[in-house]
Amino acid sequence: MTSTLTRTVRTATMDDLPGVARVLGRAFHNDPLFLWLFPDDMRRMSRTTRANALLAGFSYIPLGYSTLVEAREDADRGPVIRGAALWSPPSGENGGTAAALRSLPHWLELVGPARFPRMMRYFAALAAHTPREPHWHLQVLGADPAVGRSGVGGLLLNAGLERADADGAPVYLETINTANVGYYTRFGFEIVDTLAEPGTPLTHLMLRPPA
Repeated sequence: MTSTLTRTVRTATMDDLPGVARVLGRAFHNDPLFLWLFPDDMRRMSRTTRANALLAGFSYIPLGYSTLVEAREDADRGPVIRGAALWSPPSGENGGTAAALRSLPHWLELVGPARFPRMMRYFAALAAHTPREPHWHLQVLGADPAVGRSGVGGLLLNAGLERADADGAPVYLETINTANVGYYTRFGFEIVDTLAEPGTPLTHLMLRPPA
């Protein structure tokens, strides 16, 4: 088991992008979304890592609200990124249309022309189900499997929930992994809708009111 001397939650910057992509790639290697997007077992890790680099680098880290857990696990080594959370704020910012358009050729190359239209329909359906009221949107939350269930995800989630509560805003998220529903329920989230589009993963839409 990893021995952690200190763990710090801080805002992610573009300098952190490689570390954030690596940790999210490991966290989501066997996630149902990425199993659907990248069915090839041999290539899924690299493609999941690149997909998270696209999300983080084009759309979320530049906004200035995404966070990471930096752990100092050895007095003789520097800090290691052990988890990350990608957020968009109640203003509805998500990197902007220009950033999304710039990322599309990369997504097309990554998922391939056969799967790309299905991916776009799925994400369009998610966008259509997003609450209209101002809210913080937890886009991605992942912890390095190397640290197990050691509270990294909880540190990131609690930091975001405290910020949302200070704003008096609800927090919204989507999860495909049914096993995550119970986890988020412990933090005050409830399922408010379910997305069941033909040919796409069953997705639970969850909302937490401000405390």
